[in-house]
Amino acid sequence: MSAEPLLEELLIKRSQQKKKTSPLNYKERLFVLTKSALSYYDGRIEKRFRKGLIELSRIKCVEIVKNRGNVIPCQNKYPFQVVYDNSTLYVFAPSHDSRSQWVQSLKDEIKENPMVVAKFHPQFWQEGAWLCCRQADKMAPGCEEYNLFGDISRKPLPPIPGEERRRPPPPAPASVSSDAPPPPDQQEAIVVALYDFPGAEAHDLSLKKGQEYVIVEKCDVNWYKARNKYGEEGYIPSNYVTEKNCSNLVQFVWYSKEVNRNKAEALLRKENKEGAFIVRDSSTAGAYTVSVYVKSLGEGGSAVKHYHIKETQGSPKQYYLAEKHLFSNIPDLIEYHKHNAAGLVARLRYPGGKPDTSAPSTAGFSYEKWEINPSELTFMKELGSGQFGQVRLGKWRAQHKVAIKAIREGAMYEEDFIEEAKVMMRLSHPRLVQLYGVCSQQRPIYIVTEFMELGCLLNVLRKKRGTLNRDVLLSASLDVCQGMEYLENNSFIHRDLAARNCLVNDSMVVKVSDFGMTRYVLDDQYTSSSGAKFPVKWSPPEVFNFCKYSSKSDVWSFGVLMWEVFTEGRMPFEQNSNHEVVTMVMHGHRLYRPKLASEIIYGLMQKCWHERPDKRPSFKELASQIDGILEGDAPSTP
Repeated sequence: MSAEPLLEELLIKRSQQKKKTSPLNYKERLFVLTKSALSYYDGRIEKRFRKGLIELSRIKCVEIVKNRGNVIPCQNKYPFQVVYDNSTLYVFAPSHDSRSQWVQSLKDEIKENPMVVAKFHPQFWQEGAWLCCRQADKMAPGCEEYNLFGDISRKPLPPIPGEERRRPPPPAPASVSSDAPPPPDQQEAIVVALYDFPGAEAHDLSLKKGQEYVIVEKCDVNWYKARNKYGEEGYIPSNYVTEKNCSNLVQFVWYSKEVNRNKAEALLRKENKEGAFIVRDSSTAGAYTVSVYVKSLGEGGSAVKHYHIKETQGSPKQYYLAEKHLFSNIPDLIEYHKHNAAGLVARLRYPGGKPDTSAPSTAGFSYEKWEINPSELTFMKELGSGQFGQVRLGKWRAQHKVAIKAIREGAMYEEDFIEEAKVMMRLSHPRLVQLYGVCSQQRPIYIVTEFMELGCLLNVLRKKRGTLNRDVLLSASLDVCQGMEYLENNSFIHRDLAARNCLVNDSMVVKVSDFGMTRYVLDDQYTSSSGAKFPVKWSPPEVFNFCKYSSKSDVWSFGVLMWEVFTEGRMPFEQNSNHEVVTMVMHGHRLYRPKLASEIIYGLMQKCWHERPDKRPSFKELASQIDGILEGDAPSTP
């Protein structure tokens, strides 16, 4: 390189062609900025093999990317964009300061360019749409005004009258001031701890349930940097805290987010206390229901009554259960009805039993900790053998129960999986089995995951055959659907959704496991005649014919999983070979209606098995319909 570099740093770039959220599409490159071009090179400084070059005269816009909670599958969490010609280059910096320096330096160099845009897209282009404005045309005009002279992570300087476009830029500092205001999505907020968190590492901050903390930085969707009342700072899991304000119900003991009508009735009947109650989400999005238990109603039988919390029209909005008693927020409404029945079957005396009071899983044991030292693992009893090898119950640092999978030599493409594990760890949801980390520095490799006491859903269905009612089976299906909805929202494809790959805990909560793993399997069971790997009896025609995977191929598999659930663990197409199943499905044959499935439930399965992927419902639509059946919005019996 002949030109003197203005900036030079190892950054990460995203492939401009591929859509998948995979670390294989995020490459570390040496970026070099000169007076004439932005170049990036493969390898470190000594290699200097150039992979790309953008002449500065072609650049139309340089700006940070506002990331609204989407998983970034690489270690650099501060994205910015370089828009040139008809392309957008996404680059990921390791820190806020690094990103600001690159953005400001590039803006200084392109300020004389004649084609600088008036508006730009502040969020990512992903899965065929701009996330900021949902426009599906990649060349659609921007939706936010572009500031040529400063990045949007800083407060813009006021314009000089009459010189808004030609105002000289402020002098670029040698390094960005440490007191520069944080980006808009990293403003400080007050949160309340929902659970105790004993920090695992020195850089963690321990949490005490019920205490307040200040969020200093939202490092990613799963981990925040926080400060306690003593001024101590450290990393905390984001799902252990909730924002402090009266409209956020999660902080209250009487609110149970993950509870439907069926589960609410079971919990309150088990508690068997007059006036026990739960506030939960209604099947209508954004609405809430109060479920109340009474020991004696009418002819002497116990009952659970459900009341929708209603809202007044107009402003300011008010909430009520009984029309004469209006409140500006739901907590005040609940507090009033604790002392006055006022039209309810009983006053709200006892906050009902939470479905699971144990703390949720965290995305890894600490922030950016995905490699686990095997000496910190204690091996206990064998749980069984999976397609990759033996699975054992264990403990991490003698306190956290975990499942440890020892990967059998020759069972998987190990190097590719280890890279993907960094992405999979960041996927965190109450209906996904959490991956905590891997032990990759020795053989066999260990995969360390959340421990699920009752084991795989398929075995639970078979063991409890004849004892499970339709609502329990439907609730299990909803659990899986909610986990898959999260994967769908994060553009992550499972590829092997089946009852054998879902696990059940001791509260009968079902969670999706082994997502994305089939890509690394070396197993004849999963190999078609063409050499492609897929579970044939759970796969749709586009996988048979073109090995084309998508969230809609997962939807087909979910339909088969629902069939497994409502047959209480039978093998789909049990009398047919894989080759015969391919032929049958291609000719329009579908699985029969299970005896325990109503016409409505079987209708959902059939929607999942539509020959055309674009005609299949999304997981969000399926979850809404299943929840509606459980809530009684649609009959669940023939």
